[in-house]
Amino acid sequence: MDTYHTIIRPLVTEKSTYQAKQTATWHGGTYSFEVHPLANKAQIKDAVEKVYGVKVVSVRTSNRPGKLRRFRFRFGRTRQTKKAVVTVDKDSHIDLF
Repeated sequence: MDTYHTIIRPLVTEKSTYQAKQTATWHGGTYSFEVHPLANKAQIKDAVEKVYGVKVVSVRTSNRPGKLRRFRFRFGRTRQTKKAVVTVDKDSHIDLF
């Protein structure tokens, strides 16, 4: 999988904005991204390090199932996505906001 197709978009929410500003003694902020459903943690780590030029400490992933929605007289599902929460080194920072 291509590095630039691994990360789809950053997820900008109130929670992700708050987490990006939090730092500790061993890690910097955490950033949320929507990623390709077939990407694994190693590919996500490499993609973030290459695209944003930061040192990644850890990657957490979760598969978010599509929600059940009603379309006129039928029910359907929205698409499922994969979310990655990336923790960067305390000396690194990503300017998303």
